[in-house]
Amino acid sequence: MGKKIQEYFLYFMCYSVIGWCYEVFLEVAVYRWGFSNRGVLFGPYCTIYGFGALLLIFSLKGLKRKKFYLGKIPVTPFLVFGGIVLITTVVELAASYLMEWLYGSWMWDYTRFAWNFDGRIALNPSIRFGIGGMVFLYLLQPVLEAAADRMPPSVRKAAAFILAAVLLADMVYTFIFR
Repeated sequence: MGKKIQEYFLYFMCYSVIGWCYEVFLEVAVYRWGFSNRGVLFGPYCTIYGFGALLLIFSLKGLKRKKFYLGKIPVTPFLVFGGIVLITTVVELAASYLMEWLYGSWMWDYTRFAWNFDGRIALNPSIRFGIGGMVFLYLLQPVLEAAADRMPPSVRKAAAFILAAVLLADMVYTFIFR
C-alpha cells in the first residue's frame, strides 16, 4: 500500500471506531437501552462512519480551504456544515436501503423524530452529524494528519496491514461463518 492509501485507511479505521463509540455512548448513556454492538461487524467499529468520514474529507477538502464572505462575515464554515449535513444524510439514506436489501431491515429507526422520512433519515440526526462532522473536519482531522505525518513509515505500514487483516478476518467471520 502507498503512503496515502495507508493514511486514509488508518483514518477510515479511526473514524469507524469513533463512530462505534458514539453509537454505544448514545445507546448506554443517553437512551439508557443498555449495551449492544452497534456495528454490522463483530469488532468495535461502525464502518459507515469510516466511509462517511472519507467521503467528507474528499468532497469538502476544497470547499473548506476556500474563503467565502457575506460582506465581512465568513460563510465558508456554514457552507461546509450544509455540505456535511447533505452528504451524511444521503449516505445514511443509501445505507438504509442497502441494509434493507441485504438483511431485510436497517439498524435504526427515526420515526420518533420530527421531520423524518420513513424512519430512515430525520432532521435531528442530520444536524447532529453536521455538528460532529464540523468537529471532525476542523479539529480532529488536522490532529490525525499531523500524527500520520510524524508516524514512521514502518509503523504506519504495519498498523495499516494489521488493521486491514483484522477487518478482513472480521468480514469473513461476519458474512461467511456467522
